[in-house]
Amino acid sequence: MAISQELLDILVCPECKVPVKLTPNGQGLKCSQCRRVYRIEDDIPVMLVDEAQIEPE
Repeated sequence: MAISQELLDILVCPECKVPVKLTPNGQGLKCSQCRRVYRIEDDIPVMLVDEAQIEPE
């Protein structure tokens, strides 16, 4: 089961408050402003700033 579009529509980066988008591989949610990628475990987004990875530009 994938993350529903309704959930994706309301999720924002906890750091920047910018909407996040699903990564191309579907394994995370990425903030376009701070470039943090929040992982998805068992179809549940882990929206913890301390556990996010920052992607290089």
